[in-house]
Amino acid sequence: MNIALTVNGKARSVGAPGTTSLLEVLRNHLGLMGTRYGCGLEQCGCCMVLVDDQPTYACTCELGSVTGRQVTTVEGLGTPAAPHPLQQAFLDEQAGQCGYCLSGILMSAKALLDRNPNPSRADIVAALDKHLCRCGAHQRILRAVERAAASLRNGSPA
Repeated sequence: MNIALTVNGKARSVGAPGTTSLLEVLRNHLGLMGTRYGCGLEQCGCCMVLVDDQPTYACTCELGSVTGRQVTTVEGLGTPAAPHPLQQAFLDEQAGQCGYCLSGILMSAKALLDRNPNPSRADIVAALDKHLCRCGAHQRILRAVERAAASLRNGSPA
């Protein structure tokens, strides 16, 4: 079965059963390795992507449920030459340690900043609550999201 979806702004067709996880399709069929497999149970947030701009666990999201929808992965944010303000802020704040959780955190942070360009610290904490990070980088992550929000409000391109 071929399923049509848009990934990072590009129309894609995937030959896989509709029950295949979006995570498996992104990594194994489309070669997008930025989205990580963590727990497979919606408990860690490593696999978070945006589906129609909404944070979605790719590990349990079935391919058939995203037919015709917009999927954005961390690869769709920016490039090494032109990083998204969130990516730049994470670099500037040295917010990643091992980095395993960061792709999912970046996607949830993007969804937050898209709907709320001036989030409070409590808003950021709530938006990232579903993500586990074992490295102890939480304060740097929060500062990075605050920094990105300020950068976006001051006119940096998204």
